Amino acid sequence: MGFLKKTIINSLVFLALAYLMAPEFYVRNFWTALMASFVLAIVNFLIKPILSFLSFPITLLTFGLFSLVINGFMLYLTSWLVGSGFQFANFGTAFVVALIMSLVHYFLNRENTYN
Repeated sequence: MGFLKKTIINSLVFLALAYLMAPEFYVRNFWTALMASFVLAIVNFLIKPILSFLSFPITLLTFGLFSLVINGFMLYLTSWLVGSGFQFANFGTAFVVALIMSLVHYFLNRENTYN
């Protein structure tokens, strides 16, 4: 998937999940979701490789499941960088959003491999 397509999909997933998880996850509007998607892309590009490298032993021990914790941390960091328009009530909510976003991207990428 292209960068712009992923960013728009992330924005739409953020908005849908903010609606479904209303008190726990808050997104002010589409533009805030779009900005959060851009910030998440930058955070994933700059910080995630370092964290993935440092946490490789525990990721190996958990058969890759610790990468979901890293994804949750990336979302939590994104919410801190974006500010009050994009907030999680706690880390557990960020973890659930990261899990759902991983599933959405998995199914979208899986469908692209068959076309």
